[in-house]
Amino acid sequence: MASKLLRAVILGPPGSGKGTVCQRIAQNFGLQHLSSGHFLRENIKASTGFPRTLGQAEALDKICEVDLVISLNIPFETLKDRLSRRWIHPPSGRVYNLDFNPPHVHGIDDVTGEPLVQQEDDKPEAVAARLRQYKDVAKPVIELYKSRGVLHQFSGTETNKIWPYVYTLFSNKITPIQSKEAY
Repeated sequence: MASKLLRAVILGPPGSGKGTVCQRIAQNFGLQHLSSGHFLRENIKASTGFPRTLGQAEALDKICEVDLVISLNIPFETLKDRLSRRWIHPPSGRVYNLDFNPPHVHGIDDVTGEPLVQQEDDKPEAVAARLRQYKDVAKPVIELYKSRGVLHQFSGTETNKIWPYVYTLFSNKITPIQSKEAY
């Protein structure tokens, strides 16, 4: 028996919890998570940037039909706080937050023992510009998916409070492989 293919896009500003939500979706529904942020950072390193724009959404249309789009709406102050407290392990992409997901040893990756870094664009002086840029670029993309009837928006300040709604939405589209509590 073939399993149904579900193509979903998760939109949200930097620090909105897209990675966490995607990780939980993949874990609970047995889906593959392809991170555009990861691909974007790789393309920037190679000087071949791939922006998240209306043009990108239209290009995606030529490849496949998107079944579901989730937009995470998080208040500016929450995003600013999250980003300024975010540290990463560059080789693996593991993300830590000093408030709600700190490493066991400050500044050190839990798995490898290697140093963590704060990305330049997560530093407080860069955050406001990043959030403004996201808002300008994302608005037409959100409107496109809204007009197609595939957009679902979730608002809040904590991923753990948004997650049950995302889980329910996905459960209506695809059978979970484990319960929402198992994350």
